[in-house]
Amino acid sequence: MEITFTINGQSTTVDVDGNTPLLWVVRDVLDLKGTKFGCGKAACGACTLHIDGMAIRSCSYPVQYASDKQITTIEGLSNGSELHPVQQAWEEEIVPQCGYCQPGFMMATAALLNQNPNPTDEDIDNNISNVCRCATYYRMRKAIHRAAEITNQNA
Repeated sequence: MEITFTINGQSTTVDVDGNTPLLWVVRDVLDLKGTKFGCGKAACGACTLHIDGMAIRSCSYPVQYASDKQITTIEGLSNGSELHPVQQAWEEEIVPQCGYCQPGFMMATAALLNQNPNPTDEDIDNNISNVCRCATYYRMRKAIHRAAEITNQNA
């Protein structure tokens, strides 16, 4: 089945089974390895990317539903060499340990900040449900608040 969508600003057509999870199309067909496989059940959030600006767990999202949509992966979050505020904050706050889950956290955070530019700790807890085995949640919370500051300074 041919499916056309825009990914990281580029119009793309793939010929795959429409039930293939978007994660595997992104990683294996398009060779964008930043989006990670974690659980395969949409529970951990390692595979989070944006579809039309919404944070979506791509491991359980059939690619056929991505037709004619705008997809952003971690590779497309920055603007060329200019880091996205979330990426900048992650770097400033030295968030990652192993780093495996971080692309999903950053994508979930960017989507949250698009909806709520000044999230409280409660907003973060209610909207970011990704899982980190290294437990860097405290640093991530600081980075989310820092990303909000950077975003608001740039506005």
